[in-house]
Amino acid sequence: MELRNVAIIAHVDHGKTTLVDMLLKQSGVFRENEKVMERAMDSNELERERGITILAKCTSVLWHGTRINIVDTPGHADFGGEVERILSMVDGCVVLVDAAEGALPQTKFVVGKALKRGLKPIVVINKIDRPDGQPHVVHDQVFDLFAALDATDEQLDFPTLFASGRQGWASETIDGEHKDLAPLFDLIVKHVPPPTVDPDKPFAMLNVILEANPYLGQLLTGRIQSGTVRTNMQVKALSRDGTLVENGRITKILAFRGLERVPVDEAQAGDIVALAGLSKATVADTIMDPAANEPIPAQPIDPPTITMTFSVNDSPLAGREGDKVTSRMIRDRLLREAEGNVALRISETGAKDAFEVAGRGELQLAILIEQMRREGYELSISRPRVVYQNDPLTGQRLEPIEEVVIDVDEEFSGTVVSKLSERKADLVEMKPSGGNKLRLVFHAPSRGLIGYYGEFLTDTRGTGVMNRLFHAYSPYKGNIPARRTGVLIANAPGVAVAYAMWNLEDRGPMMIEPQVDVYEGMIIGEHTRENDLEVNVIKGKQLTNIRAAGKDEAVRLTPPIRMTLEKAIAYIGDDELVEVTPKSIRLRKRELDPNMRKRAAKTAEA
Repeated sequence: MELRNVAIIAHVDHGKTTLVDMLLKQSGVFRENEKVMERAMDSNELERERGITILAKCTSVLWHGTRINIVDTPGHADFGGEVERILSMVDGCVVLVDAAEGALPQTKFVVGKALKRGLKPIVVINKIDRPDGQPHVVHDQVFDLFAALDATDEQLDFPTLFASGRQGWASETIDGEHKDLAPLFDLIVKHVPPPTVDPDKPFAMLNVILEANPYLGQLLTGRIQSGTVRTNMQVKALSRDGTLVENGRITKILAFRGLERVPVDEAQAGDIVALAGLSKATVADTIMDPAANEPIPAQPIDPPTITMTFSVNDSPLAGREGDKVTSRMIRDRLLREAEGNVALRISETGAKDAFEVAGRGELQLAILIEQMRREGYELSISRPRVVYQNDPLTGQRLEPIEEVVIDVDEEFSGTVVSKLSERKADLVEMKPSGGNKLRLVFHAPSRGLIGYYGEFLTDTRGTGVMNRLFHAYSPYKGNIPARRTGVLIANAPGVAVAYAMWNLEDRGPMMIEPQVDVYEGMIIGEHTRENDLEVNVIKGKQLTNIRAAGKDEAVRLTPPIRMTLEKAIAYIGDDELVEVTPKSIRLRKRELDPNMRKRAAKTAEA
């Protein structure tokens, strides 16, 4: 059977997973009366909640006798490790761009990787039914982007379709027939080359996705580069440098057929399959016939730029809500995650109960923490720090710089430029983007952007859109001012009382509600001034036997600041931690004892 392997690339929220839904529907994968979830490819619980793709996933459709394997890629640069691996499985890519927003940084990131691999692109300008759409301008932007990314002449001669993924049609012209997605299917078959594989050589496959299955054990997914694989066949796994990882036997071959994985007895070169039977092989290893000796070259993965310390939860409330609280359990879970997620780097610290976890960005690490807390883990998380490098020639310290693209109403642009300038960002470009909006492009240090997003939404009254992407390492830009305000800290353990909180409202907004358990050193609110303030939040009203002439004032509390996980991680200072449990997210000082805090502050100043 004719085969085509294609990846779908797009920025977050440009309609990628919705388009895949329509491709599956129109290719006859579902019955006419079958009830199908919206965004069927987003199978992970967190993906469905947040509306983003986190994990790369495969599906396949049949179109007039050709099997098209489609790989849905994450649109967020934090999950770029997923993208870099799966591009080795495909021979072409569909670049999906929003007709109003145009090519944004995450599109640029993935497209750059795809063009370097020599993939043949098809451009689909999606959502052209949007009233603020400007498809021709966006088409020119995409061409300029490809040229800036050093595309070859053949790649620059890309075919373009205009589409509406939600309505399920694509057309070669804007005014063309709005019927179905047949033009896209036909273009994939015609434009994307068949896999360049060798069916006569011994079996070899580069593993790019690793997952655990409760019944089959470890599943290794990749494209068969040469030969044929059969059930019960003896194989070996070689690492990237050619050393033997393990010998084993293939117990199950699963082929992708629509949204299902179907067991097959054998699979040929060019097809994308999942194999069971090996327990030690991991991502970037080559699964091959015992007679072969050369591993398939694996794509190098970009290094992590952000690191956090995951440590055992040692607060007075530890162990009340989670059942996985020991350092051994946390260590095993992190190492298991690092096996399948090559963009993560786990290292042990001097303290036996803490681990350094380095990744691409705050979102990637926040997703990992969220998954762990849902599994019953309790953790203490430090403030994110950037991963520095040293220049090999001069020995100068280098820090990661990000390209930040901001779409904002003109009235808020001054505030945004001012705030980012304080954070050592350089304004690279400023141009109108239609509808009284400006597009601002900055090069900003990663550490200056930690905690900025919440402030940005406040400054733009929720109307601004900010996208960021790793740009390069450049010389250290000096000190960047941290959070401006101090915090309110509980000075004794107990239960928070509404009367005490009401009396403290002048000091600043609260982060907790009445009747919540608190402990000494726990952060319960934000101070209106720069210094930290210890307060008594458990003090009740003194009752007397003298009846008041008038009625007591009713205690009316201002609603507290709601701290989500990402907001909490971005908010804390260097001497603070986020306590994460299955039911709660609390902020606390690293040193709970006030005397120890003063001593630590003096040591830091010295």
